[in-house]
Amino acid sequence: MTDAMTAEPAARDPLLSASAVYDNASGGGAIASARAFTADFLAASPSVRREPVADERVELAQLVVSELVTNAVRHTAGPCRLLLELRQDTLEISVFDRAAAAPVPRGHDPRRIGQHGVEIVVAVCESLSVEPDPEGKRVRARLSLVPEYADAATPADRRPH
Repeated sequence: MTDAMTAEPAARDPLLSASAVYDNASGGGAIASARAFTADFLAASPSVRREPVADERVELAQLVVSELVTNAVRHTAGPCRLLLELRQDTLEISVFDRAAAAPVPRGHDPRRIGQHGVEIVVAVCESLSVEPDPEGKRVRARLSLVPEYADAATPADRRPH
């Protein structure tokens, strides 16, 4: 992953999708609810995927959702909508809000307290894009559901060629 946002089009036809709307008046409750919604959504994945999503990938998805929903709740007026779209090996996490301005990744600064959300999302996701929406914008992150250690756990002579 690079430190840039990309404008990759979304893949078609998710295996499973769900959305929820959060009011910015609920503050921290919205973020906790969004994290729980994400965990519940991924727990349902074995019904449409080959295997369950690894715990570390569920935790990363919850982290990305926390950061994106936090940005929407804290920095925009009105409610935001979280959309989760499950594909075979990826999860697309979209947050729609009413502000047109895109979040800006900041450079690394160990003295800065807070405001690292976009940096975190860029670091753990395969892509991050910001798209205009009739009522504001859509921030879309694509997270791989394949654990980083998957190839290392399979001996070279057993890997598919």
